[in-house]
Amino acid sequence: MKLTAEAKGTFAIAPTPFHDDGRIDERSIDRLTDFYEEVGCDGVTVLGILGEAPKLDATEAEQVAVRFVKRAKTMQVIVGVSAPGFATMRSLARASMEAGAAGVMIAPPPSLRTDDQIVGYFKQAAEAIGPDVPWVLQDYPLTLSVVFTPAVIRKIVMDNPNCVMLKHEDWPGLEKITTLRGFQKDGSLRPLSILCGNGGTFLDFEMERGADGAMTGYAFPELLIDVVNLSKAGKRDAAHDLFDAHLPLIRYEQQPGVGLTIRKYVLQKRGIIASSAQRKPGATITAMARAEVEYLLSRVARVDKRANLGPQSSAAG
Repeated sequence: MKLTAEAKGTFAIAPTPFHDDGRIDERSIDRLTDFYEEVGCDGVTVLGILGEAPKLDATEAEQVAVRFVKRAKTMQVIVGVSAPGFATMRSLARASMEAGAAGVMIAPPPSLRTDDQIVGYFKQAAEAIGPDVPWVLQDYPLTLSVVFTPAVIRKIVMDNPNCVMLKHEDWPGLEKITTLRGFQKDGSLRPLSILCGNGGTFLDFEMERGADGAMTGYAFPELLIDVVNLSKAGKRDAAHDLFDAHLPLIRYEQQPGVGLTIRKYVLQKRGIIASSAQRKPGATITAMARAEVEYLLSRVARVDKRANLGPQSSAAG
């Protein structure tokens, strides 16, 4: 089923599993996909920024995307197709949709600076993938250095009927969500799904501002699902209490450069992927960092037993 503006819930951002020697680990892709479905994710997004997409050639990117799509049974799969040229973007988008993907995600190239450049780029990108392909607009200025004002987002969405979702990753960005929902109330913006990223760092309040859910990575997607569901049910304190227990580990995962290594290490520890390896160039987890992660896990486990993954440090005493 294709992605629509009604999409909501939790879409996990999937890392790309590799063997220690850098080869794509297809069996771990299968286990990871199964895991996301088993814990209740509504969807999964592959080949995002933390999916190490730039380290894959075109053939590998298509291989990874199709593997996830074919393995998923109930989840919608969104494929990141951002590329320097529209020919590569179009090719991956088409291959992914033909395999059964729900839609694609497009991020801006860092060279965009003016509002007109941003709007013009996405109009061309939408034309390149075709009007029949639903797509997600990725707003991630912290990494991509391209700043979208709410008015620019509105312009992109209104100019491109197949743009059905915003991946909101501005920081601070709570007021942006409020402004966009205000546009919808006054009729100047059509329906738009808003899912939030940034490792879930502000998910508790993003939900309260009107987000439809999460689209991000975290070693415990169950936490993201719970916070989204508790927030929707109006159980504010329960959502914040659970979120607060995980926040130190979420914060630790958000470290630039090493955060993906931390996430992969915990996923490996959980038995979901076989190796925490990144394809080079990439960071590796040090012995001291592993010890810190173990300590953080032991503290999370005081509240959420799902984080009890092995020998506990003194924090669990």
